[in-house]
Order: sequence, then structure tokens, then C-alpha cells
Amino acid sequence: MNIWQPDPDENMVARSSVAFATGAASRVKGMRWFRDTERHDIQDELAGWPAGPSFTPHTSTGSAAQKTLLGAAKVAGVAVMALLSSAGGNVTGTSVAPSEEGTDTPDEPTNEVDDFPVMWAAPMTKARSLPWQLDPGRMKRKNGHTHLIVTDQRLVVVLLSVRERVFEDEVVWECPLTEIEAVTPRNFKEGNDFTITFKDGSWSRLCSSGRQQLMRYLAPPRDLIPLETLPPSQRQAVLEFTAETENSDSAPANITRNPTGRLRVEILLPARLTPAFGIAEMRITLDAEGRRVDIDDYLPGDF
Repeated sequence: MNIWQPDPDENMVARSSVAFATGAASRVKGMRWFRDTERHDIQDELAGWPAGPSFTPHTSTGSAAQKTLLGAAKVAGVAVMALLSSAGGNVTGTSVAPSEEGTDTPDEPTNEVDDFPVMWAAPMTKARSLPWQLDPGRMKRKNGHTHLIVTDQRLVVVLLSVRERVFEDEVVWECPLTEIEAVTPRNFKEGNDFTITFKDGSWSRLCSSGRQQLMRYLAPPRDLIPLETLPPSQRQAVLEFTAETENSDSAPANITRNPTGRLRVEILLPARLTPAFGIAEMRITLDAEGRRVDIDDYLPGDF
């Protein structure tokens, strides 16, 4: 097993699957584009990238027709359910709840409804250096999964492949945190997207089922708190939690302060790495006296 590890003076704080985002609005559904600042397509200019699909936005007429058909289907479904219920049937159904952070209101209609750039980059800017393996249109998942690793010093994209149940990481891109201007959640539709804006003004829109985990240390940035700087009660609580979860595959505890003032203590578990999701974690929240806070007593800023 060859899994990426941080340098001795570096702390890994999150790892989850990641890819370029995909349009969700009717006009751009299932599509993505790579643009320069004049909104020209630049995918054929990206060094080392293999050929990928070209997309054409759906027409307004087509989008309207899709919406009409969808609306008719919903009405028909409601009518059928009502008929079954009136007939005395025991009607049950299942549904997938959308992300709590998802919304049907676009933040940027130009870039989410009319067009859907996942790279916005002038020549020689940082976003153009992103690896082609992030593109679902070029990268077949049977060949591996791309993961984004966040440390207290940099971002790293690795290609995780599995051969005969052995995990192998290949670093395909990295960037110091000092080159990042902002990381911003994009909640339109599923609520799994986010953009990384670099200091040179270029940006990329990515998608991850572990978005909350990845962004926790990036938006806004949070500094790790050294264990030795904590008061005795909190320090002892962290040591006890570490002893409970510590094994040969555990990482050191990452300690940060929530907006509520409480401490968040997380331990990553590399042994529980999965291609589809990333690394699992164990976490607790501590109050000022070092007592563990039950999740039922969490404040919004503790989640």
C-alpha cells in the first residue's frame, strides 16, 4: 500500500473524493466548459490533456419542453398516488433528501444557468495547471479516483488506484495554500460544489460529496491549535480521546476552534480509506472546561 503522507512538519486535515463539477440547470445539465476570461473554450489549449467531449448547451425550447414533461410527470404521479390512496391501498414511497445546503436559486446565473465553466483562466495562470484526471469526461472511474488532500500547508490532488486490493496514490497536482485567494461554497442544486480562486484571479469549480470536510479548514481558513497551548482540562480531554482512537494508522489530533468558541478535535483514520469517499475521521467537541459536548447540545457553529 502506497498512500500519500504529509511531510514530518505538516498536518493533513482532510481527504475526500473530488472532480470538476457538472452543470445541473436544464440548459447546461451534464455539461462543463473550460474558459478563458473572454469566455472562449480553452480545453484544446491545456498542456498534456487528452481529447475530451465537446458540449453544446440545450436550446431554450428544449429546456422548456423538458420542464413541461417533468411537470406533467409529477402531476401524473400525484394523480396515481391519490387514486391508490382513495382505493384503500397502503402506499409508501422513498425519496433521496437533497443536501441541506443545496438551493434552487443560482448564485451566478451566468456561470450556472446560461454557461457552466469549471475553469476560468487566462494564459499562464494557476487554474490551467489543474490535472485532466479531475474531468469526468476524460477520466474513467475504473482507472482510479481523484482525491483532494488538504493540509495546513498545501492542497494535493492524488489519483488513487486499486490493484488486487492494494491502494496506490499518484500525486498529479499540488498547490501551496499561499497561492489561494479564497475557497467558496456553491450551493446551487445539490450543494456539493465549491470554487477555488487563486491569487492570480483564475478559478476552478469542483464537486465533492465530502465538501464540508474539505472546506472546514479553508472557508474561512482555520489555524491548528497546538496541544501544549491548551489549558490542562482541555489538554487532558484531547489526550484521552487520542488514547481511545490511537492505533498504528491514526494521525495526530487536529485541534481547531469553532465559531462558538468550543474546540473541535479530529483524528483521521487512514486505514478507513475508501476510493469513493476518502478518509474517515473521528471527532469530538469540547467546551471551555474540557467536557465533551453531546451532539444534541451543538450550536450551529459546532457543525
